[in-house]
Amino acid sequence: MSDLAWAAGQLAARRAGHSLPQGLYLDSRAFDFDMEAIYGQSWLMAGFECELPKPGSYMAMTVGKWPVLITRNRDGAIKAFHNSCRHRGSQICPPGSGSAARLVCPYHRWTYDLDGGLLAAGRMPADFSKADHGLKPVATECIAGGIFICLADTPPPFAEFGAKFEAYAAPHDFKNAKLAASAVLIDYANWKLVMENARECYHCATGHPELSRTFPVGMSKHFDIGENARNAAFADRMDKLGLAQAPVEGHWWQLARFALNEGCVSISSDGQPLSRKLMCTAGDGDLGSMRWAIDPHLFGHAAADHAFTFSCMPVGPAETHVFSKWLVHKDAVEGVDYHLGELTDLWTRTNLQDKHLAENNSAGIESPGYTPGPYSEDAEMLVMRFTDWYCDKARAYLAAHVD
Repeated sequence: MSDLAWAAGQLAARRAGHSLPQGLYLDSRAFDFDMEAIYGQSWLMAGFECELPKPGSYMAMTVGKWPVLITRNRDGAIKAFHNSCRHRGSQICPPGSGSAARLVCPYHRWTYDLDGGLLAAGRMPADFSKADHGLKPVATECIAGGIFICLADTPPPFAEFGAKFEAYAAPHDFKNAKLAASAVLIDYANWKLVMENARECYHCATGHPELSRTFPVGMSKHFDIGENARNAAFADRMDKLGLAQAPVEGHWWQLARFALNEGCVSISSDGQPLSRKLMCTAGDGDLGSMRWAIDPHLFGHAAADHAFTFSCMPVGPAETHVFSKWLVHKDAVEGVDYHLGELTDLWTRTNLQDKHLAENNSAGIESPGYTPGPYSEDAEMLVMRFTDWYCDKARAYLAAHVD
């Protein structure tokens, strides 16, 4: 049986409203299929423009097993490329970030400009064309300070999400932020289990006692916090401030702004700001949280004082790397306006708790007694939405690639 036929059989066995068949979580064929059909065909949030602060800045990341390189060129434009030398394929820049006037392959010193064009290739024949050997580009969109990439030859439509993200994120001024901290955590679980856990708060009241102090963990469906006077007042106040707040969504994305728990203005251990230098000063810094989510891999929260993103990258069938980033205003001074340990404490605790939950979930799914179970339509609507999206995306790929 071909791997695509196997994947088709697994998808056909999926029961609506239930978790996925065992093979889609555990089988090595699922990992290979997911990289091609899901991560290879989706828009991904690579990071923020502020991570490339000047011409010559670059950052290198890995999507599954695929290295990607993102640069800011001499004109200030941001470009993305496959991080693979056009000579014999070596990785040009190791994962991480830096600054360089040119990009030089460490193997044979082929040299590229920041726009990906080949500048120098020693000892090649006279008829060798440098113009034909530039780095291969990756589709890139920069919106409201965010950097989005897609490795597909024909990326999914982006314009609707781009317009909505601009409306919700622009007030938080990500372009004038700085990356205060970043971290990577290894979860020994399939990426879909990591993301299912990240798409619900059914477990939050008991699984995340610290987060529950500020985060309204009883929300249902798409951040539906119910009809009450406090929530209505919050929505009305955001409308008057000109801040988008109503939940909106497309096939692969969601956006919303919601009130935090009573007396809380930030997602922090005590609900108080983690940085005295605000990223958004509207409403005296009491703006709830602006949440965005992108399938297959990311969620983010932006309060008035800081922003946080969680990005999930598969490494193997049962290994996922979780990348966390914390932003503050570019003029915020560490040790004066914010303290690094306090800034990162809550989401670090939450991610470690989620690591345990996802790994325990993975261990249970290994059981021969595992049978896909039903989701709660109230508490796990976003999980159901995620797995439905996954199945839709996978079936569309199969339809285009199976005779």
